Formats: sequence, structure tokens, C-alpha cells
Amino acid sequence: MRILVTGGAGFIGSNFIRHVLTTQPDVRVTNYDKLTYAGNPASLRDLADDPRYTFVQGDIVDGAALAEVLPGHDAVVNFAAETHVDRSITGSAEFVTTNVLGANTVFEAAMRADVGRVLHISTDETYGSIPEPDSFVEGDALEPNSPYAASKASADLLARSYGVTYGYPITVTRTANNFGPYHFPEKVIPLFVTNLIDGQPVPLYGDGRNVRDWTYVLDNVAAQWLVLTEGTPGEVYNVGAGNEMTNRELTLRLLDRFGAGEDMIRHVADRPGHDLRYSVDTAKVRALGWKPETAFDAALDATIDWYRANEWWWRPLKAQGATQRRGLPPAGPVPSTDARIDPEAEPEGGARP
Repeated sequence: MRILVTGGAGFIGSNFIRHVLTTQPDVRVTNYDKLTYAGNPASLRDLADDPRYTFVQGDIVDGAALAEVLPGHDAVVNFAAETHVDRSITGSAEFVTTNVLGANTVFEAAMRADVGRVLHISTDETYGSIPEPDSFVEGDALEPNSPYAASKASADLLARSYGVTYGYPITVTRTANNFGPYHFPEKVIPLFVTNLIDGQPVPLYGDGRNVRDWTYVLDNVAAQWLVLTEGTPGEVYNVGAGNEMTNRELTLRLLDRFGAGEDMIRHVADRPGHDLRYSVDTAKVRALGWKPETAFDAALDATIDWYRANEWWWRPLKAQGATQRRGLPPAGPVPSTDARIDPEAEPEGGARP
């Protein structure tokens, strides 16, 4: 089997490629990535010499480039997206271009190349916010509340239209927040972990009451592979581990692991339209045989250990000034000029084009 992964140098995309090449000896992977700021070739440097792995630098908006690289592939997994909610609030055009036009270009190119399966990675944010104790199921209406979420919802509807109009079914997964290794340090867990490693305070949105469901990325990519290979083409599958907690509770767990007190918290102004709670029902993907294999606390400890052991990966990113957020000093030595850091959003999964 030969698959093309878009956004494979991003957080979830790189973990997905490593999972596939580690567990599926007969699969070959082409990584198609634009290498924007969160697309990091170093995330896959251990695979550079694997003959089953090929890297192609390219933009998903470039239909001609996709048409050239797609022939011969059996499946496409589209992780590529702009995922930074704060950036979408201050400038939505890039999100519409990549997440809507780019996704449509991938769908059309795959259909024209007669690719057998397409999996599009979306987000639980497309549903909007839901009060306790309810959870969204796959057939619920999409009510996105940020330009980022709206752009992803638009791509989900385009995926649906390909099945209805052209008879070309595109499968969609809507994933909850992920965390784990190779996570760009603008998101809440790697940002807080790397700040605490350096003895720096952690910035918490508002009062920290917002609830998120956290899934270890290694469990998530196993779900994505299962949906790609065993799921029903054209269906939608929610993916989440059921580890719901407030942002404040998450922060306190991280502080405790570093022996730090609440005096290390810096409350920062909440963002506009901040959804209070995300929660998805995952019975459908569990019926395929998936379940999270790693308990949250064990996964959090493993993630902290990874960042402690791999400063070579994240320190250059913080030194580039990419991780200062709303007036807090960066953990790295170089001051930042970019204060638009979003601690929560995931493409793709946090994956980049």
C-alpha cells in the first residue's frame, strides 16, 4: 500500500507517519508538506534513510503539483491545515485559502488520480460548544465559533459533497485535543512544559474554566490508521479519549509535576468567542476496535520526559521567537515579536500544509 500524507511534517502528521512505518512493514509513505513555521523536517529525521519514506515539499493549494505526485498512491490522508485559532481571529484569509481551497484541491486531485481512499482530518471544534453532560455525535449540526473552526467545517461539508455529487466518498475524522512528542511549543501542554523546564511562568486564558478532552497523539494516530483501513468510506468518525478537564485543572497537574505553585500562573485576557466545552461521543470509532491505550497521567508524564530529553528539537523553535504569548517573556533567549499564541487549537490536529 502506498499513501500520501499531506502536512506530514506537522505534529500529528509526523506521529502518524512514524506509527505507520513502524507498524506496517508493507506500506510506503509520501510526505507532502509546505514546511510553514510549524512544519519541521527534524520531526522525522530518524526516518530520512528509510526506503519506504519519501518527502516532497509542496502546497496543497497547488493542484498541478498534487496531480504530479498523486498517481500510484492508494490512499491520501489530509492533515495539512492552518490550525492556530488566535491567528484566524486576527486574519482569516489564510485559513480559508489553506483549509477550504486547499482541502478541495486535495479532494479533486485525489478523485482525478483515482485514489482509492481519502481520509480528511478535522476537529471537534466544528461542532461548537456543548454543555455538560452531553457530547456531540457525528450527525449533529456543525456550529463553528471561530474562523479556524468555520474553515474546517467548510472542508467537512466539501468532503460530504464529493460523495453525494460525484460518488467519491471521503472519510472524515473529528479529533479532540492532542498532546505528545513533536508538538509545536505554541500549544498549551508543550508551551507550559517548556516554560516550566526553564522556570518561566505559564499563561492561562481567563479563569481557566474551558473544558477540553485530551488524547495522547500515539493513541490518536492509531485511530486514524484504523479509520483509514477499516472505516466505511464517506463516514464521519469522532476521535477522543474521554479525558475531559478544565484548562485550570490541566495547568495544576503540570505545575505539580514540576513542584511549582500557583504563583507560576499568569492569567491573560481570554480570546473572543472562546468555546467553553468540547466533547464528542466516540462510540462509532470504538466499534471499529479502537480504544486509547495510554492513561492520561502516564501519557502526560511521557510527554514531559520527551521534552526534557529532546531540547535539541524544541529550543530552536522557542529561540526563533515563535512562542511568546500576550506579553509574557519567552523561555528561550530571543525576544518574540509575535504574541498571538493559541494554547489549544489542533488540526490537526495541529498539522501544517
